[in-house]
Amino acid sequence: MLIEVQDLLVIRGRTRSVDGISMIIPGAGWLGVIGANGSGKTSLLRTIAGRLELDAGRILADGTDRSRDRAWRAQAIGFAPDVASLPESISSAELFAILTRGGGGARADHLEGLRRALEFDHFADRRIGSLSAGMRQRIAIFCAFLNGNEVIFLDEPFNWLDPVCAFDTKEALGALVRDEKIVLATALHDMSTLTHYCDSGVLLADGKVSRLLAGEDLARGAKDHAAFEADIVRNLRSGRPRR
Repeated sequence: MLIEVQDLLVIRGRTRSVDGISMIIPGAGWLGVIGANGSGKTSLLRTIAGRLELDAGRILADGTDRSRDRAWRAQAIGFAPDVASLPESISSAELFAILTRGGGGARADHLEGLRRALEFDHFADRRIGSLSAGMRQRIAIFCAFLNGNEVIFLDEPFNWLDPVCAFDTKEALGALVRDEKIVLATALHDMSTLTHYCDSGVLLADGKVSRLLAGEDLARGAKDHAAFEADIVRNLRSGRPRR
């Protein structure tokens, strides 16, 4: 699926969280969305994925205008829930069964690598309310993949993961992008994930696109990570958010 965003506007309160953004999320690949706190990363991803309403602009999927069909976007794009929204009174095994209407999808062959990386099977029968933030984050990530969507959005997915789990999860996500040809977009804060795993990137500042990063930009960044990070930080300093 190719997603095209045209002059997207999202107003939250008195703030233009997304302020006239136009961009293309191409077919299979990993897009990294980078920006300071309050730059619009979450609002952008949530709106495209049908979790927020847009105020103006257009969202097209494979050339079809889906701007006013929020329900279609929410069904077509897998999105990891906020860990705070996970139901605390049931286990992750029960949650996965509900989300897959029987549980078969949770053990689909193509997800076994991700399942192993997230290592949640040993606490799958514990109530979610008893789990740490890192354990809940693992569950939330897996939820985004359960319905077999070819487009997946994750909002800062590596927060709270320990270093081993974070590394293994990035490797598993990279394999899914490569082998299953999925479209993956992740809001990120760390430059190393952007340069070593992503195929393209977009830098947001104050609700606008500050810079688009092609594959060759990220390849150069991987070779000289310090210089790349300094360059990105200069961009971020020049566009600090209003809120």
